[in-house]
Amino acid sequence: MSVATHAHSTYAIHAGALRTPRDIEYDVLARITGRLRSHLPHPRGRVDAALAEVLNDNRRLWTAFASDLAHPDNSFDATLRARLFYLAEFTLKHTADVLKGDASADVLAEINTAVMRGLRGQGAGA
Repeated sequence: MSVATHAHSTYAIHAGALRTPRDIEYDVLARITGRLRSHLPHPRGRVDAALAEVLNDNRRLWTAFASDLAHPDNSFDATLRARLFYLAEFTLKHTADVLKGDASADVLAEINTAVMRGLRGQGAGA
């Protein structure tokens, strides 16, 4: 094993330990949003297997967010929790509409991107 390979494997383990839950949420959102954006612009009524897969991954993520928001130990203030829960409900309904061919997936990528900005502490104009 080379010195560089050893250093990478050693420090990669510790770098992962420094990631916060917020970092992990951002990374998951970024991966799903990137996959979603690869299908855009998405014409209404056309959902192939790859798009259906990423839509379902996004739906599972937002279901997990909603579950976390509803948990009594969630530390967000009530107003933020309510707003994020509304976004989760909208995302789940809109995803169903996209899968039925009644809506476009574009807005889902926009919502994810806005949440990613929030996780990074950037305002809406960033």
